[in-house]
Amino acid sequence: MQFKDLFQKKRKYATIPGADRPVQRAADGEEVVVEDKPRREIPEGLMNKCPKCGTIQFTKELDKNLKVCTACGYHFKLSAVERIQMMMDEGRFFEYDSEMVSEDPLEFPDYVNKYRKAVESTGMNDAVITGEGTIGGFPVVVAVMSFDFMGGSLGSVVGEKVTTAIEHAMQKNYPLIVFSTSGGARMQESILSLMQMAKTSAAIAKLNEQGGLFISVITDPTFGGVTASYAMLGDYIIAEPGAAFGFTGRRVIEQTIRQKLPDNFQTAEFNLKHGQVDMVVLRKEMKSTLIRLLDLHVVKGDMANGG
Repeated sequence: MQFKDLFQKKRKYATIPGADRPVQRAADGEEVVVEDKPRREIPEGLMNKCPKCGTIQFTKELDKNLKVCTACGYHFKLSAVERIQMMMDEGRFFEYDSEMVSEDPLEFPDYVNKYRKAVESTGMNDAVITGEGTIGGFPVVVAVMSFDFMGGSLGSVVGEKVTTAIEHAMQKNYPLIVFSTSGGARMQESILSLMQMAKTSAAIAKLNEQGGLFISVITDPTFGGVTASYAMLGDYIIAEPGAAFGFTGRRVIEQTIRQKLPDNFQTAEFNLKHGQVDMVVLRKEMKSTLIRLLDLHVVKGDMANGG
């Protein structure tokens, strides 16, 4: 599948019963339909309801605002493709390892079926897209995770693609930017999933030894093995407003320590206050923030020399 194919959307429609059908009232007072007009068809997804404040807004207006609620500032989840379109210059992007897919190494029950459904529903081959492009004119290697593919779970393919992206960054001497979102390690791959934590972390260590720049951007939600590995190893760790992240979920922690946690526990703002991230950045300011950081660290001469 080519990267451009991910942008082709099929138009869906939802049927709305015709509430304005003409009626007449009989002598006994009963309403009788005189004419049964065809049901009206309107595009599905015309409106969106904010899960935080409940405000209903047109999808087009929400898209114009980078999928951030205009009423309360809630940041809706983005797919990997949407984020690439927002962040990369002119949406241009050269994808790595586009054909890499999982082979169900452990023959886990029903894994193949769930994996196939995720591919069909998202148009992706796994939970991350990796590649290179430019941001503000600066060449970068990026890895962008997508929660809608099996909860953004970290499996062998995700780990391999992220590791390969890190290696490309080292070879080209390009900065590395990773946008993380994940529910944790992919249970259907067991130890083969868990070992990706060590593999990706070792690759990041090599990048650091070489003096490469790694910017980690945490989006909602990011938990488990991703948080316990590359997501928290950036030279800069940035989070979107309200993004929830940590190693394990709130309920498990409360049951373990038998204490009530603060309402904002594990949010980006809570973690910023406790020194777990360097900054919380609005989505509309994310690209300009990345450009400023790149400008601080990238030598123009190195770019001209292809690295």
